Amino acid sequence: MYADTETIRRILTATGDTWAVVGLSNNEARAAYGVAAVLQRYGKRIVPVHPKAETVHGEKGYASLSEIPFQVDVVDTFVNSTLAGAVADEAVAIGAKAVWFQLGVIDEAAHERTRAAGLDMVMDRCPAIEIPRLG
Repeated sequence: MYADTETIRRILTATGDTWAVVGLSNNEARAAYGVAAVLQRYGKRIVPVHPKAETVHGEKGYASLSEIPFQVDVVDTFVNSTLAGAVADEAVAIGAKAVWFQLGVIDEAAHERTRAAGLDMVMDRCPAIEIPRLG
């Protein structure tokens, strides 16, 4: 409902390989930790974004998207749905090309705003599940 196959394929294969992962910390029990590892295995550069700004999977972390000093292609969002809209708006503001809301992260108004700004967007899906399906 929130993502067609072509949009998923485009984000995973053609949009770019620098993925900011919002909510990623060194907590191995959290889904973001495992998903980021899968993205790395598929050749994506992950950029941890978390208030602690921890280095995760060998990549320097930042406290917010606006602090990242280089271009981000995709913003992968592991935050509560009530916070996700602000992340999507920040992704638009920094010039990201796409926004990906993880499983269970749904904000229809943010989806509309992000698409209206010209970005691809996927909601309620997981790239670690979708990327192996592309083969």
